[in-house]
Amino acid sequence: MGNIVLGIKDVNKNFGGLHALGDINLDIEEGKIHAIIGPNGAGKSTLLNVCIGRLEPDSGTVEFEGKNMIGMAPYEINHAGMVRVFQTPEIFPDLSVLQNVMIPALAKRDGVFRFNAFSSMGANRDIEEQAIHTLEDLGLGSQIHDHAGSMSRGDKRRLELAMGLVQHPRLLLLDEPTGGMSRHDTNRTIDLLKKIKERGMTKITIEHDMHVVFSLADRITLPDASQ
Repeated sequence: MGNIVLGIKDVNKNFGGLHALGDINLDIEEGKIHAIIGPNGAGKSTLLNVCIGRLEPDSGTVEFEGKNMIGMAPYEINHAGMVRVFQTPEIFPDLSVLQNVMIPALAKRDGVFRFNAFSSMGANRDIEEQAIHTLEDLGLGSQIHDHAGSMSRGDKRRLELAMGLVQHPRLLLLDEPTGGMSRHDTNRTIDLLKKIKERGMTKITIEHDMHVVFSLADRITLPDASQ
């Protein structure tokens, strides 16, 4: 086994009488795509929420590059290099496609985002160029000046993927990246994720579509919340 980027050890999470995660142990290897599968209620999204600090487990540890993330704020985990792309696109629909991608890039560079940054675009030329390059890489270069809210569902999913990639994460967490897509858009997204995989980026993906899983994953895990 290669270098372990993320180590999840004996993680448990209960919601009242509901046992969501039971003694979960996972090692995520650098440069690989690790798929987490299972039916609704298997604890997949709960596990990702624990990893990014949205939920704190009842017990266990989550070590990212050797450092325990438990107790850290989500923004601290993000700045450490763990970035999540959500199942429902979390975009700014009234801003342009380009501005949507510039926001996380600016926040990553400065530690905080201030909306008046857009009033002096020339001062952020490097960030603008990064955003444009990322959008072009995902086939969205022709839409950079469009309002994000007017995009198709598939393009919105790719836009949020661009918002994650522009932060140059060490570990990218994908929550059903092809959910709700047509087969054409699904296959297009598979091709894009394969392209990203070739660059060596480590990824965890939650996915119900086994065609996507078998097309991308190096390793597959089915959490067992009943343990």
